[in-house]
Amino acid sequence: MASLSNSLQLKHGLALCCPHSSSLTRPRHSSSVRFRCFTRNFVVSSSFSNDNREFVIVGGGNAAGYAARTFVEHGMADGRLCIVSKEAYAPYERPALTKGYLFPLDKKPARLPGFHTCVGSGGERQTPEWYKEKGIEMIYEDPVTSIDTEKQTLTTNSGKLLKYGSLIIATGCTASRFPDTIGGNLPGVHYIRDVADADSLISSLEKARKVVIVGGGYIGMEVAAAAVGWKLDTSIIFPENQLLQRLFTPSLAQRYEELYKENGVKVLKGASIKNLEAGSDGRVAAVKLGDGSTVEADAVVIGIGAKPAVSPFEAAGLNTTVGGIQVDGLFRTSIPGIFAVGDVAAFPLKMYDRMARVEHVDHARRSAQHCVKALLSARTHTYDYLPYFYSRVFEYEGSPRKVWWQFFGDNVGETVEIGNFDPKIATFWIDSGKLKGVLLESGSAEEFKLLPELARNQPSIDKSKLQKASSVEEALEIAKASLLVEQKA
Repeated sequence: MASLSNSLQLKHGLALCCPHSSSLTRPRHSSSVRFRCFTRNFVVSSSFSNDNREFVIVGGGNAAGYAARTFVEHGMADGRLCIVSKEAYAPYERPALTKGYLFPLDKKPARLPGFHTCVGSGGERQTPEWYKEKGIEMIYEDPVTSIDTEKQTLTTNSGKLLKYGSLIIATGCTASRFPDTIGGNLPGVHYIRDVADADSLISSLEKARKVVIVGGGYIGMEVAAAAVGWKLDTSIIFPENQLLQRLFTPSLAQRYEELYKENGVKVLKGASIKNLEAGSDGRVAAVKLGDGSTVEADAVVIGIGAKPAVSPFEAAGLNTTVGGIQVDGLFRTSIPGIFAVGDVAAFPLKMYDRMARVEHVDHARRSAQHCVKALLSARTHTYDYLPYFYSRVFEYEGSPRKVWWQFFGDNVGETVEIGNFDPKIATFWIDSGKLKGVLLESGSAEEFKLLPELARNQPSIDKSKLQKASSVEEALEIAKASLLVEQKA
């Protein structure tokens, strides 16, 4: 999710982090950045040593795991690829951390090695042993601290010097934090970006009675749902007037708010936070709101967005003024031989003709694969991403209702909402007579499969006819018929 300090709260922004400057929203007209072509041929000198790597990936998250698989598929990993990570684990499917990983201990929570990449997309589970078998060098808990682009070298926190031929930056994001001056670093205050963060939160949940989640976006909603499974007194606090304001319509947000309240969650919307207060033991004890009231808490989870992890690459001369590291449609930066993928990359969103930085696992997977294929082959067609977001909540054993929604496309224009949320609901975004985006809750596999076809093809659709649909199923049939008409034309 985007940092609250720099995200655009526009419908057209979705959960995409778009640049502020209008001059950057149309990359094809920009003359300020020139992307130079780079061939992948890496000539190893006669003094080749163990410090020379043909391909280096910096970052050990989702994108790194899928990039590694693509290198293997092309026969270019064994003895050639190195992954440098700040984490102690091989790449894993990060979305699990705010979903299955937080399930109560008696409700079959997700644990490693169960969700190493690439199981999230139905692929092989890439355990640490997998990387060894494929000849991929893994450097754990030793993040890169500096880069010399002239010498093509990286220096890690331990002082290790790595020479690269081609470099892929896949550092993702860091959690936006509350300042220490208002209690942002008190014991019992949590941020979730990795397994260590999630383990620390679970330790607090095991002892807590009252938990407060700050933020009404994806993280906030998923953690609040997990806390309900622990049977804790749960409150969710956010400054906006509704949940997930960047995507949900007000009416859809209201339905989700009612669902959370039915599960015992206290929803405090439109609330500002003055500071977090410590108890006599030094741990967080309450959240003080802007109106002077307080909400007691044994544990506080901050989910207010994230910032692209661009350090130390800013000093290297890479353009980061667009909200991430700017790349072209093949994920090349302005420096030959350096690429950026996943959450950290600001790329041309081709189908909407604007620059965007997308924080989502689907983009992390696809961008990594596209980048590596372009790097290793003659593939030259540019990345053409269809924005996709989803969430799954209340999925633990014993939950009275498991919730799963998916969204594809762009949330612009007028909306048509069909269904009563029991058990399903659909929202359609229509702009200038074209279907631009669609969100479906509790759909069937076949229905979910239809969504990306609708969003990518953007068929003309009769709004009045759609409004008269008596069910979600009928509405989707109308949309599907509109699609078939255009495909035959």
